[in-house]
Amino acid sequence: MPNANLAMVGHVGPAQSGDTTSVPHALAALAALGQPKRLEIFRLLMRAEPHGLAAGSIAETIGAPHNSLSTHLGILARSGLVRGARDGRSIIYRADVEAIRSLVAFLVTDCCGGHPELCHLQDASRSGTSCCPQPAKDRKSEQMSMAKEQWMQD
Repeated sequence: MPNANLAMVGHVGPAQSGDTTSVPHALAALAALGQPKRLEIFRLLMRAEPHGLAAGSIAETIGAPHNSLSTHLGILARSGLVRGARDGRSIIYRADVEAIRSLVAFLVTDCCGGHPELCHLQDASRSGTSCCPQPAKDRKSEQMSMAKEQWMQD
C-alpha cells in the first residue's frame, strides 16, 4: 500500500457545477462561515496558505477544545471551504482558495450582475479591510511611519 498514509478530508456537500457555484453550495458555504468560530478558523487557514495548519495548531491558536474543533472543521469541509490531508499522525487543513474565489464570483455575479463597480467592490480590495494581515515588512514600515508622525506631533 504505497498511499496508506494518505487520508483526505474532502468536500461532500452540495456540488459545484463546472466553474460556477450553485445556489445550494453558496448557501452551505455562507452558513458555515456564519458561525464566529468557523469564520475565525477559515480566516486563520487563509493566512496560513499555502502550507495549512495541523488540527492541534488550529485548536491552540483559537482556543477551541478538540471535539468542538473537529465539528467546526467537518462543517467547513462539507461546505467545500476547507480540505484536510493526513501527514503522518496529523491532519493538515488548508483553506480551499478556489472555492472561496468561486463563492465571491457567485456573489458578485448574483448581486451586481457581473459588474462589481455597481457595488463598489473594486474599492473594497484597496481599502485595506482584508481578512488577512499585511505582510510583516509593510506592517513594520506602517508602524514606523505612525511612530514618526506621533514624534513629529509631540
